[in-house]
Amino acid sequence: MAPKLPVVLLAACAVLLALATPLLAGDPDMLQDICVADYESLEGPLRVNGFPCKREANVTADDFFFGGLAAAADVYSGNPMGSAATAADVSVLPGLNTLGVSMARTDFAPSGGVSPPHVHPRATEILFVVEGTLEVGFVTSANRLFSRAVGKGEVFVFPRGLVHFQRIVGAAPAVAISAFNAQLPGTQTVAGALFGAAPAVPTDVLARALQIDGGAIEYIKSKFAPN
Repeated sequence: MAPKLPVVLLAACAVLLALATPLLAGDPDMLQDICVADYESLEGPLRVNGFPCKREANVTADDFFFGGLAAAADVYSGNPMGSAATAADVSVLPGLNTLGVSMARTDFAPSGGVSPPHVHPRATEILFVVEGTLEVGFVTSANRLFSRAVGKGEVFVFPRGLVHFQRIVGAAPAVAISAFNAQLPGTQTVAGALFGAAPAVPTDVLARALQIDGGAIEYIKSKFAPN
């Protein structure tokens, strides 16, 4: 008769691996059918992974509706990047609370519109190009760049927490729709984090890190208002 010990060890290893696997795939699972965000009941500074739930008797269909992605954003007036993102997340769509998903529309001005290097600390992003062509890319923790052109009807994925960017290709406007596996993915630009933080990141730290003169750091800081 074949020994049973290897089977027992295999089963034990499988259980240990399952228990040890980190939960990094987005927001936690729901514990109820709906938990519409009740913005009016927010009191005090404490927030724990979402918003309080509105009483179901007070929930309406409008709590699950948002029409803000229908209109193009202004990418021209006082917009140095030539791009603008319109979010459909839990802050404007209360029915998303606890559902672990959100979307955004990004409009790009022709001839130079760019979504500058940034990260989404709480979500992976999948981007669908609706109009135009974009050059997109992300950088891994090993500092390897993955970049390519993405045209109308095509899709590209940015892994969670990695620095990534998009810029328009050509002279026609572009529009992209992004989906996230978090109700509030967060967006932190690299330049804003380094040069627009409040209190400011010390100039000598940035000068050493970027290997440039402190005067240049101060000049760049002057271009960014504190967050």
